[in-house]
Amino acid sequence: MPPLIGISAYVEQARWGSWDRQVTLLPQAYVTAVHAAGGRALVVPPFPEGVGAVVAALDGLIMAGGSDLDPAVYGAEPDPRTTGVRPARDAGEVALLRAAIAADLPTLGICRGMQLMSAVAGGMLVQHVEGHRGGPGVYLRHPVTTVPGTRLAGILGGSTEVPSYHHQGVTDPGSLTVGAYASDGTIEGVEDPAARFRVGVLWHPEQGTDPRLFHALLDAAAA
Repeated sequence: MPPLIGISAYVEQARWGSWDRQVTLLPQAYVTAVHAAGGRALVVPPFPEGVGAVVAALDGLIMAGGSDLDPAVYGAEPDPRTTGVRPARDAGEVALLRAAIAADLPTLGICRGMQLMSAVAGGMLVQHVEGHRGGPGVYLRHPVTTVPGTRLAGILGGSTEVPSYHHQGVTDPGSLTVGAYASDGTIEGVEDPAARFRVGVLWHPEQGTDPRLFHALLDAAAA
């Protein structure tokens, strides 16, 4: 049986055919990346109830990207440029992530997922940064440099080019260790050296052609 990898999903209003309703939503690229790396994806809607049972059924977890994190999660006042917050999603994902941490479940945080990991670890976000996304729906490619000796350095080497789409970032990773930076000094990767595998990246590896992070997650999930 391939490792079962949960992927946190959105609840959004969507239209298809004759319908205009709330749906549980996740870009297919996440599922494709997990399956290409040898896993099986399970979409996890954002509800705080029963997360312990969900985590117990999984071999690994991806905290996916998406809308801005509510600054209340990390004890800050909202910036006017922080928009589209989803408090219900925040509550569900905080509970899911905490349950995963308690179980030492191998976890990869992507963009918002890395921001959430940092907030749950006691860190802080910057609510607006420039130059880390293209136009609407356009990923910007830029280099990142890993920190020697970190897990990210072991996976990706000294540097790599990544697809990015975010306007918020991490100023303080809390109890996590910084694993990568952008050329402007933005923290691009975090990790917990004491965990089996707990890594977050601010970019979107599911939108690129480099599968190494997904293979690393799958290796940890299968161990």
